[in-house]
This record gives sequence, C-alpha cells and structure tokens, in this order.
Amino acid sequence: MKNRKEIVENWLPRYTGQELKDFGEYILLCNFSDYVIRFAKINNVPVVGMDKPMQCATANDITIINFGMGSPSAATMMDLLSAIAPKAVLFLGKCGGLKKKNKVGDLILPIAAIRGDGTSNDYFPPEVPALPAFALQKAISTTIREHSRDYWTGTVYTTNRRVWEHDDAFKNYLRKIRVMAIDMETATIFITGFYNKISTGALLLVSDQPMVPDGIKTAASDKNVTRNFVEEHIEIGIDSLKQLINKGLTVKHLKF
Repeated sequence: MKNRKEIVENWLPRYTGQELKDFGEYILLCNFSDYVIRFAKINNVPVVGMDKPMQCATANDITIINFGMGSPSAATMMDLLSAIAPKAVLFLGKCGGLKKKNKVGDLILPIAAIRGDGTSNDYFPPEVPALPAFALQKAISTTIREHSRDYWTGTVYTTNRRVWEHDDAFKNYLRKIRVMAIDMETATIFITGFYNKISTGALLLVSDQPMVPDGIKTAASDKNVTRNFVEEHIEIGIDSLKQLINKGLTVKHLKF
C-alpha cells in the first residue's frame, strides 16, 4: 500500500469486519458495543465484527460503529471513515456534566469543543477551533424537541485524562473556562472530521456529575444510565440522520 487512500480502504474493513460497499452514507459513532447491539435490535439487523475492534450494524443507509474510548481511537475512526466519505457523522457520546444544573440523563448539544486532547494537534495547530457542522446540529435540535425532550447547549472540554476527578486544580481550571461538560472524544472528532472533509456533529448524554464526590461514575450508576437513557439516545441519533436523509438536506454547507 503506497498511499493514504489505499491504507484506509484496507483498514476500515479490517477493523470492522464489514466491506466498504456495505456501509451506509450516514454514520453514528459510539463508545460501547451495547449501543451497536441496541441499534441492531431496533432495526432487526445483525451486528458485524463482534470479533473485531470496532463492531458495527447497518440499516436504512445508517451505520453505527463502536470505536472504543479516547481521542486516539476517535481520530483513527475518522481517518478510516475517509475511505467511504460519509455524508454525515454523528457522535453519540457520554459526558460528565460540569454545571449544577446538569442532571444525569440530560442531553447536551455542543456548539464547540475545547481541544484538551492533544491528539488533534497532529491534524491542525491549536488555534484552529473544534466545531460541528451547523446543519447537523440543527437537525439534532429539531429531533430532540420532536421527542418531547429538551437539551443544554454550550462548550465541551475534551481531555486525554480518564482519571482526573481527584484533581482539585484541574477542576478549578474547568470552572474557570466555564465549560458545560467534559469527555474524551468530541473535539477530536470535530477536528479530524474537518481534516478529512467529513461533516460531524455530536449529541452527548450526561452520565455522571464528576465535580462532586457523590456524582462520580460507578459501575452501578453507569448501569442505571444505560437502563434508563441509552435507548432514547440512540433513537434520537437515528431520527436526526433520518431527517437529513428524508428531506435531502445537505450537511456540508461549507466548502473545504
């Protein structure tokens, strides 16, 4: 393999177990195989690649892919997706709510992400902002309201650190910059989407409140979030992309 195109076209099937021709033109990204399994059950389709690093399922021109956790995996996923040039990529992620008004189970529609991940620096200088595609976020906003739900909007901080809840200095920094939420992938996905000329968006589910000791995620609390909120998270993601598909809307409103 001599060039980038040959590499990603070979590696996307290698990581997922799915041939390029079988991917949908619209992509849902997630961090957990449970999302893929639930999507498959909703649409009565098989899960592909259970023995692969990235499981996926496809229905109605939408493919959901579990890429795992963290910024390097997110960047790898977006690079590999350049092999099929999807029309839109929507990240269904979990995040920590950083404001007292954020409750577990709330939805956050980020208008931007702060690049604390480090990975995105391999794609663009730090001064390049991490932004979603406006048309995609607008479709998500409409779909959330159609599900009789509301959402918060604001900025999400993306970090490489998974264990930081004990670090008071870092928590004071998060308060100072007034971010709404924290995760490990959103900024990376926005930046690598921009790099690969792929329109991206994100809908984040508040899974914990890490700024206070009693709000830090546990095995029990995570099971509660999965049981009560994940199904709707997936359904809103599906319906958001269906809105684009059915109305023939173009997500890429900017020329790269």
